[in-house]
Amino acid sequence: NALSLPSQMQEFVDMCAMVRADRGIKVVVLTGNGPAFCAGGNVKDMAERGGIFAGSPYEVSESYRNGIQRIPLCLYSLDVPVIAALNGPAIGAGLDLACMCDVRVSADTAKFAESFVKLGIVPGDGGAWLLPRVVGMPKASLMALTGDAIDAQTALAWGLVTEVVPAAGVLEAALAIARRMAANPSHGLRLTKRLLREGQHMRLDSLLEMSAAYQALAHHTEDHAEAVSAFLGKREPQYQGR
Repeated sequence: NALSLPSQMQEFVDMCAMVRADRGIKVVVLTGNGPAFCAGGNVKDMAERGGIFAGSPYEVSESYRNGIQRIPLCLYSLDVPVIAALNGPAIGAGLDLACMCDVRVSADTAKFAESFVKLGIVPGDGGAWLLPRVVGMPKASLMALTGDAIDAQTALAWGLVTEVVPAAGVLEAALAIARRMAANPSHGLRLTKRLLREGQHMRLDSLLEMSAAYQALAHHTEDHAEAVSAFLGKREPQYQGR
């Protein structure tokens, strides 16, 4: 599952636009097709200076800006929770793709590497911003400056993933989390994710102002009223997305 084709980048952009517009979608689960989650950029294209790696330095820079860098801009900012079901290796851009998600569940056979430096290149898709926010700067520095891979249990200990399960059950484990999230009102999920994202770079007083505004909106939704009524009536809520 290499990530090098412009059509792949466009698929992510189109998917995010579709999810953002569809208020009926509550959670997204992202997984790989086959034994790997994502192997990163196509090394054969790098060797041949083909595909997105073709052309002058300016053209390569533009290929990154108009290609793979569109994925973190759309996926990380998506206001629907995204769960990564890491069915296999997540290497280079594949690891960064996993870090764009909110929650990561790993197969016990998976491995993870911020391996750009081993190819004499740098994280070109936001990894230097994403990875430290997931595992902390010291561990991110160790991974990025050695390029070495870590196994699933190390990833769990470092907080890179929240759960490690047998490979055959990784998708179901991710879907189980998705169902727990989707049991909540859709507006609450989207507004809460926006606050979590904004809180990573806003001052506390600014985030409190945004929280007050979002809370005022939430208090005036029908689903909030239904949640309170169900809680007091000791029954299961029936949300309508309003």
